[in-house]
Amino acid sequence: MDFDFMTGNLSWSESADLAQRLQQNGFSGMLFTETSQVPWMMISAAAMATDELQFSTGIAVAFPRSPMVSAQVAWELAGNTQGRFRLGLGSQVRGHVVRRYGVPFDKPARRMKDYVEAFKACIRAFRGDERLQYEGEYYRLNYLPRTWSPPAHAYTDVKVDIAAVGPYMCRVAGEVADGVHVHPMHSTKYIKERLLPELTIGAKRRERRVSDIDLIVPVFVIPGDSPEERAQLLARARSQIAFYGSTPNYAFQFDDLGFDGTTEKLNELMRAGDIVGMAEIITDEMLDHFTVSGRWDDVADLLTTRYRDVASRLVTYLAGESIRSEPSNLSKWGEIATAVRGQ
Repeated sequence: MDFDFMTGNLSWSESADLAQRLQQNGFSGMLFTETSQVPWMMISAAAMATDELQFSTGIAVAFPRSPMVSAQVAWELAGNTQGRFRLGLGSQVRGHVVRRYGVPFDKPARRMKDYVEAFKACIRAFRGDERLQYEGEYYRLNYLPRTWSPPAHAYTDVKVDIAAVGPYMCRVAGEVADGVHVHPMHSTKYIKERLLPELTIGAKRRERRVSDIDLIVPVFVIPGDSPEERAQLLARARSQIAFYGSTPNYAFQFDDLGFDGTTEKLNELMRAGDIVGMAEIITDEMLDHFTVSGRWDDVADLLTTRYRDVASRLVTYLAGESIRSEPSNLSKWGEIATAVRGQ
């Protein structure tokens, strides 16, 4: 498995500096989120500072951008990184898409399927495989004069992945995506009993093999040689899981594990503004399902045991916070990355 570092909201110089240090310490790549900053310039800076790291977005928000715009950006990054970039797309939620970006939000799984197919049509046109002629439910693209087609390069196999949680989006991923970004709040039960079966259904529709679809899995990894050393990241994980778990669409993550009614409780506390109370709802038993916690020397084996037969890439969700609070931890994270990649 590859072992990537999740980050975002960096200056260009910070991105370049971090990339160099991650490469020196054995990480596979960097996954950039899109929150208050777009990821493209950060990736460009990191790529120019390294020659081995791989880069991805986890995720870039799809619907506010035309598939052509996303294809142009991905094509340019793939060429300039010499094939070290793959595009990760997500639908985001209605409130952000409609109220922050000002674009429609309708049937996200169907729209995402059309989006990815339109994106791939653009890539084929850039490669010269065919002229641009895409007619879909949401997107119609049929105009690409030669002067507006991006410059050719040798790294034309541009991967596109999508974030998927529910059954419909998982089936879409199985049909059209090269990989799927698993939600950070997940259990192995969810992956094996919900995600993979739905991916398989989608893959069969296109006569694909589910084994050909990469699973990119962010993990709440909590290393430390004592309970005191793990306490800060443990509290952070508890809080983040509570936040994610308050969303009604994720209620099944708790219900499947026997923690019925957890989302309703979290949602009530969220509406009341009781953030501390929300975190207290997340028990140690829940954390055992949603996190990987252990001594520094043991974490790599724990990750490999849990994800060896499932994930293509693991992504550390909390390593950035760990390193900011104690910069010397970077070398320890690097040892985990090296061990995971070697197993």
